[in-house]
Amino acid sequence: MSGRFVLKPTVFLGSQYFIYFGILGIFLPYFNLYLYHLDFTAAQIGIVSMTRSVSLIIFPALWARIADRFNCRRPVFVFCGVSSAVLWAFYYTAHDFTSVFIVTAVYGMFYAPVISFLEAFSMDALDRRKGEYGKVRAWGTLSFILISVIMGVVIDKFPIRIVLSSILIGSVFQAIIAPAAPRDRKKTELSHKSQPSIAGDRRILVFLVCAFLMLLSHGTYYGFFSIHLERLGYSATFIGAAWSLASVAEMCVMLNSNRILNSLSYERLLFYTFPAAALRWIVLALTSSPAAIILTQLLHAFTFGVFHITSILYMDRLTSEAAKTTGQAVNNAVTYGLGMTAGYLLNGLLYESIGGFYLFGISGFVALAGGVLFKRFQTQDGAF
Repeated sequence: MSGRFVLKPTVFLGSQYFIYFGILGIFLPYFNLYLYHLDFTAAQIGIVSMTRSVSLIIFPALWARIADRFNCRRPVFVFCGVSSAVLWAFYYTAHDFTSVFIVTAVYGMFYAPVISFLEAFSMDALDRRKGEYGKVRAWGTLSFILISVIMGVVIDKFPIRIVLSSILIGSVFQAIIAPAAPRDRKKTELSHKSQPSIAGDRRILVFLVCAFLMLLSHGTYYGFFSIHLERLGYSATFIGAAWSLASVAEMCVMLNSNRILNSLSYERLLFYTFPAAALRWIVLALTSSPAAIILTQLLHAFTFGVFHITSILYMDRLTSEAAKTTGQAVNNAVTYGLGMTAGYLLNGLLYESIGGFYLFGISGFVALAGGVLFKRFQTQDGAF
């Protein structure tokens, strides 16, 4: 398409990350809170959240296979971006559990692959400068910080339904910029024999199992942290500030990612994130002190910042040139898809009966188990 507008790859990626994580800065802290104000039960909120995560299991890998097979990553990315923006508007007509469930399921089919495609675009665009990924990705973190704080103040003054309009506006902007995505690279001639199978690589499988446990441990946080804080009597402004502080800690990691990645092996960096997550969740299980809650948010630097950057680069290193999009899609499917699905489902079923404190305690032990498993197998492989 000769008439499409062009942006430098880093400008395109920075703007897409800014919008994507700005939307997430509304969705993660406040969408479940919106459902809670619609009188959804904890189980229903867990099912809706799980449905979104199920989409992350199935559709990124499906769209990625199409993109890699036909060398059409950019057209698929544009199609999914436009479709998801249109579908979000249907939330305006969804007020009961059944309708919200249906809209979430259909919306997720098209929105789920967006982030894995962005990660694949990033790896291609940065090429030999992949250590600078964090600096590009930091635009998303900055956006999350700003938007989550602003929305906390806005929700204290306006009806929480404003969440829907805010996300719709962001989705439209994301769809408008999507056609500026980098053109697809020419396909390299690789025989099927020369392409290593993701499923057959032991180190990838070990990483994916442990990463699943890491994201499973985040189920209470992403699904019920805001509701937990509201029940403890905290305002939406405090909730937004807590979420944004976590992102400030994350951004410090993003901006210094080159130095961090050069200091230790990917395996060591990944391992250290598991005890950090265990500590974070166990502290939240033991206290409702505002100071303690704020301090645990600083650990987001490790549990998301270091973990996310390293896992993206680790997967990129272990996958073949012809399977980069698929590799990132599988990573997102197993972690943010399957891990979060299981986390949302378990928390939705158990939240009303045992409460947030006990669930954060369980999350701590799940993260610890992931760290033990990762250390044992990577040590056997000589990675440490």
